[in-house]
Amino acid sequence: MDHPTRRIFLAGGGLATALGLAGCNTTNGPASGGQLMGAAEPGLSDEGGDNSRYRALYGSVSDKFPIPGLKPGIIPPAFWRSDVSYSSNEPAGTIVVDPHSHYLYHVKGNGRATRYGVGVGREGFGWKGAATINSKQEWPDWYPPKEMIERQPEIHKVVSKLQSGLGVPGGLHNPLGARAMYLWQNNKDTLFRIHGTLEPWTIGKNVSSGCIRMVNQDVIHLYSEVAVGTRVLVL
Repeated sequence: MDHPTRRIFLAGGGLATALGLAGCNTTNGPASGGQLMGAAEPGLSDEGGDNSRYRALYGSVSDKFPIPGLKPGIIPPAFWRSDVSYSSNEPAGTIVVDPHSHYLYHVKGNGRATRYGVGVGREGFGWKGAATINSKQEWPDWYPPKEMIERQPEIHKVVSKLQSGLGVPGGLHNPLGARAMYLWQNNKDTLFRIHGTLEPWTIGKNVSSGCIRMVNQDVIHLYSEVAVGTRVLVL
């Protein structure tokens, strides 16, 4: 149920077809996005020179749908998932998002946090403040607003009738990726999410319509660490 325009890449017959859809991840990414995905090949050097660590973080994942590994170089070392020193007045368990630095911190307490690289809202779509994770979903369905479907009739080609309306079912071609955490403020849905992405090359960039995107390997890791009710602070 994300909003304004998003671009997703749908693989079909070996081709990647880019469609502008409603939601969080509008980008001007590579036209052949599918070529960026695939198992991290042994012997290929990544920017940090640490192949084994990269493969451990961003190798293939066996899940409800098999998630391919990310080839070295797609995620700059500065945005690899890391345990870091982090001073904060927020209690352990809090998620703190720093859009300027393109980092999400999961506060662990005792001056430590798990840090993830993220993609955030582009100009005009950023937001700040405190929210709460109201719900969590694995391989969530994605429902474009009716207004967007009317405005972009080509969306009809990729949506189908699901339980809650016209949408894209959860899976490897869904723009929300492997996991989504739904952010609410004052008992109302903000329409912003922390979610996976089909476009790993956008991590570290201002690309979305306000949502906080993570590569699937990272969003699965964070999802397993947080509970419904977790406080999220966007600086």
